Amino acid sequence: MDSSGMWYKIAAFQNQGIHMNFAGTDAYVATGELQMAVNAAIRLRKPLLIKGEPGTGKTMLAEQIALALDLPFIQWHIKSTTRAQQGLYEYDAVSRLRDSQLGEEKVHDIGNYIVQGKLWQAFASERQCVLLIDEIDKADIEFPNDLLLELDKMEFHVYETRELIKARTRPIVVITSNNEKELPDAFLRRCFFHYIDFPDALTMEKIIDVHYPDIRKKLVREAMEIFFDLRKAPGLKKKPSTSELLDWLKLLMADDMPDDVLKDRDSASAIPPLYGALLKNEGDVQLLEKLAFMHRAGR
Repeated sequence: MDSSGMWYKIAAFQNQGIHMNFAGTDAYVATGELQMAVNAAIRLRKPLLIKGEPGTGKTMLAEQIALALDLPFIQWHIKSTTRAQQGLYEYDAVSRLRDSQLGEEKVHDIGNYIVQGKLWQAFASERQCVLLIDEIDKADIEFPNDLLLELDKMEFHVYETRELIKARTRPIVVITSNNEKELPDAFLRRCFFHYIDFPDALTMEKIIDVHYPDIRKKLVREAMEIFFDLRKAPGLKKKPSTSELLDWLKLLMADDMPDDVLKDRDSASAIPPLYGALLKNEGDVQLLEKLAFMHRAGR
């Protein structure tokens, strides 16, 4: 491609309003791979499908994209009972029936009983916005397929009013999944996919520094050693996540925990102090106590 062709493509991206570039924020440490994924999805005008362990910052990513690019933020949190239609609109037939019984004048305009969903709000936004569809895998297996056309064409029909709703500007769509269900292939083809790897030690230090810039470095080193050892423990049902490490550090700072308590924990306790911030079920607690007992017995 010659230089004139390249500049034509760049100009086209800018005219579409997608020349923005995400590079993380002061409150969110984004790896180079994650930054590239976000910017690639924006430029391709495709939904960004984010997977990763719980607590790796998937939901927060969408919020920080909106903050970094100074865009409105709309969140649609998916539950097991959520239907795709709710993201478009809902017709409140019950309210209309009640108003007709009361003789209300507005009952003659069915548009008064159409409730906009989150997708409609995103489509109607005067400015480009960031739309988060959070934990899509919690819904029924047909849920993603029911949104294929709307996310692809950026339009839908309101059959009660015979309106065609088209997006004023294409929103930046971020979709998160915890891998509770497999997503349909047809849906996956329309997304740009990125898996957020669990942070390594260096990235974790940066994340901690963002949240607690004044924390004692020795405390961080000792706490991280315990944290990563816990994640390596064989048979653990739920590995502690980044958000749980941050909660634990907050408690350690609040209690002014001496660093030596963490360093010499084996002699005092089988499990870390304030372990309730890290471990979330009794089976994991019992497992660690058993492993510590076996370790001491083998000395």
